[in-house]
Amino acid sequence: MINFITRYFSSLWALITSPFRALWKLVCKIFPPREFTVMDTPRGNVYTFKQSSFWRFTKFCGKIGLIIWATWSTYVFLYHRPLLQKRTDQLEEAKALHTRQMTDLQVYLKKYNDLTHNLNVIDDKILNTKEISDKEKENLMNERIKTWGELDFLRTRLNEMLTNEDYTAEYTKLSELSTEFELTRAENEELKKRNAQIVEAMQKINEADTQIISIVSKLTSENTEELRGHIKNINSTIASLGLTQKNLIKNANKYTNPFVGASFSPLEIDKDLDPKYKKLAEDLELWHGLAKLNTILPLGAPVEKARITSNYGMRNDPFTGELKRHRGIDFAGKIGTELMAVAPGRVISAGERVGYGTTVEIDHGLGFTTLYAHLSQITVSRGDWVRPGTVVGLGGSTGRSTGPHLHYEIRYKGVPFDPSKFIKE
Repeated sequence: MINFITRYFSSLWALITSPFRALWKLVCKIFPPREFTVMDTPRGNVYTFKQSSFWRFTKFCGKIGLIIWATWSTYVFLYHRPLLQKRTDQLEEAKALHTRQMTDLQVYLKKYNDLTHNLNVIDDKILNTKEISDKEKENLMNERIKTWGELDFLRTRLNEMLTNEDYTAEYTKLSELSTEFELTRAENEELKKRNAQIVEAMQKINEADTQIISIVSKLTSENTEELRGHIKNINSTIASLGLTQKNLIKNANKYTNPFVGASFSPLEIDKDLDPKYKKLAEDLELWHGLAKLNTILPLGAPVEKARITSNYGMRNDPFTGELKRHRGIDFAGKIGTELMAVAPGRVISAGERVGYGTTVEIDHGLGFTTLYAHLSQITVSRGDWVRPGTVVGLGGSTGRSTGPHLHYEIRYKGVPFDPSKFIKE
C-alpha cells in the first residue's frame, strides 16, 4: 500500500485530494479562462478583463441554482397550493361544524333542562296533590308521557349529531325558520306601505297626466282649427290639383329643409294603452303637419301693395289681340319695385327665359314653385335659400311685356295653376 502511494503520489495528502483535483481539471476544461476587451471610444483607451475558470463555474452554478429554484417554486405553486387551499377549506368547514355542534348542544341542554323541570313539576303534582280527579290525573300522565317522548327525541338527536356529519338540528332549523318568517313578515309589511305610497303617487300622476293631456289636447285642437283656417280658402284649389289636405299634411311632416326644420316622427303608442294617448298623438301629428304646411305653401302676395292688373285665365293677348290663356297674375308696379319671396325655399332658376324676360323661380317643396317674370334686376343667385320677405328681384318690363309690372306664377310639379286663392289666403 505504501509502495503504491509513493509510486503514484508524492504524499498521503496528494492521494486524498486527487479526486478533487481531477474534478477541478474537468471544470477548468469545461470552463476555461476567458479574456475580453472593452474599448473606451471617446478616450481611445482599451481595457482587458479576465474571467477565471472559478468565476465562470460559480456563475454557471448560480444560474443552475436559480433555474432549480424557479422550477421548484412553480411546482409548489401549481401543485401544493391547491392542496393547501383544500386543507384550509376543510379546516374552515370543520370549525363551522364544531361551532354548529356547540350551538346545538346549548339548545339541547336548555331544552333538556326545561323538559326535566316540567317532568319534576308533573311528578310533584301527581304525588303531592291530595285531591285530584281522574281526568286531571289522566291529563298529567299524558303530559308526562309527552315529556318523556321529547326527552327520548333529544337522546336520538344527540346520538345522530355525534355520529352523523350531515345532521341538521331540529330546534336550530325551527329557530331559523321562525327568524326568516319574522323577517319576511316585516318585509311584507314594508312592501305594503311602499305599495300604498306607490298607488297614491300613481293616482296623483294619473290626475296630472289627465290634466296635461286635457290642456295639450285643447291647445292642439285650437291651434289646429286656426291653422286649418289659414288654408281653408285654398282647399278647392288643392283639390283641383288632385291633392288632399290629408296627403299634403303627411308629406309636410316628412319634408325637411334649413328653414322648416327636420321631419316629424309620429309617436308610437301601444295599442293596449288608453285611447286618449293615441288620439293625442294623432292630434299632435296633425298640428305639426298643418304648421309645416302653412310655412311651406307659397301663401300671400309677392309685393307690399298688391294691385292686380290681369288675372289668371283666358284673355286677349296685348300684342296680337287673340284670345289666349294667361298663365299667371300681373301686379301693377314701377320699375324697381321690390318683389319678395312668399315662403321659404331655394332658388332653382335666376336669369333670362324666352318670353318671360329676366326671371327668378323658387322651389318651396312638396312640388310647389313660384316664378317672378319681367324683372329689371335679380338680387339672388341660383342655389340660394330664401326666407319669406326676402327680396328676390326688382320689377321691370323685360321680355314680352307692354310696360312695367310683375308677372307672378305658382306651379305644381311644373304646371301653372290659378294662384288667386293662394294670394288672398
